[in-house]
Amino acid sequence: MSVERYEKFWMWGAGVLIVLFLGAIGFSAGLQAVRPPSHLETVDPAALDAHPEFGAPSVVVRSDGAVVVTVVASMFAFAPDPIEVPANRPVTFRLTSPDVIHGFQVVGTNANAMVVPGYVSQFTMTFARPGEYAIVCNEYCGLAHHMMVGRLVVKAARP
Repeated sequence: MSVERYEKFWMWGAGVLIVLFLGAIGFSAGLQAVRPPSHLETVDPAALDAHPEFGAPSVVVRSDGAVVVTVVASMFAFAPDPIEVPANRPVTFRLTSPDVIHGFQVVGTNANAMVVPGYVSQFTMTFARPGEYAIVCNEYCGLAHHMMVGRLVVKAARP
């Protein structure tokens, strides 16, 4: 069996491109020090009701003024709902789920996280504008997924 010259050219060309692409990915990952997470916080999704933090989802204002919001996303609701936070303060959202993968997106902002059963997702956001924001699930979670909506109320700081 003989392979034509132009076929060899395209086979070698494709092989070189694959090596170049993989090399670029490896080089950029090494250059930017991309590493897998060293610490993942986990919870038992079957025992969330007894968990000290996620058993009673709430909004807590710390002594330094920072706000921590504990959220449980379950089929087909967010708890607590509504979530009330002050404007112009850092708000840390800690999220988990007892059942399936959910999304947590505050519409009109960059607040967006994936909520995976057994894991704690966390992000911090500061809301500059007071008002009401919709919270939607942006990961398909079942037949009533389209009805999984919550509210975030950002209140103006009192003088």
